[in-house]
Amino acid sequence: MPGYQSINSKMLQVPIGPGQEVYSKRGAMLAYTGPVSFAPTATAGQGIGGTLGRAVAGEHSAMMHVTGQGSVMFGHGGLHVSVVELNGADTLYAEADRLLVHDATLQVGTMFMGEQGGVRGIVRGAVTGQGLFTTTLTGHGACALLSHGGVMELPITPQRPVHVDPQAYVAHRGQVQNKLTTAVGLRDLIGRGSGEGFQLELSGSGVVYVQASERKI
Repeated sequence: MPGYQSINSKMLQVPIGPGQEVYSKRGAMLAYTGPVSFAPTATAGQGIGGTLGRAVAGEHSAMMHVTGQGSVMFGHGGLHVSVVELNGADTLYAEADRLLVHDATLQVGTMFMGEQGGVRGIVRGAVTGQGLFTTTLTGHGACALLSHGGVMELPITPQRPVHVDPQAYVAHRGQVQNKLTTAVGLRDLIGRGSGEGFQLELSGSGVVYVQASERKI
């Protein structure tokens, strides 16, 4: 059975069948063919304990469990859709509201951003609005991310860290550490948006997905 197929930059077609169930953002179904069922889910494959952790953390987005035999077209708010394939070798980090759809074969988790950068990780969430917690996806399968204006993939290497406007950050994958940095003094920050005064520095080995806008979803 074929995988995720882009209809255009803002719509995605996903096949559904035995062993090919997915979880999707609630309200993202645009159309479907065949006997397909949609059921609200509080766990999205994460388990009760993980779901409670996400609820406490505030890293939660209402999801649907999609099963049956057919094909479903997904989209949300006219936002651009980008497909990411995971082969089990690394982990994808993204905010829950960025996830349009993901394979049920992927393991979903929640990570406290303070684990990457200590206090700076906490400050990163508080200042940039990206949140203190982020959703993780691991395993073999595909997912689709939402963004304003589409995304570009920037490689991260030990010799070449990447600095990103926090509002333009969408997700990252791989063995990557991130921390909040600033190149200006506190006095210079007055009157500036967080993206102008702060940047996310991502180092290590992996990829960061950056959207063509500073708008949140």
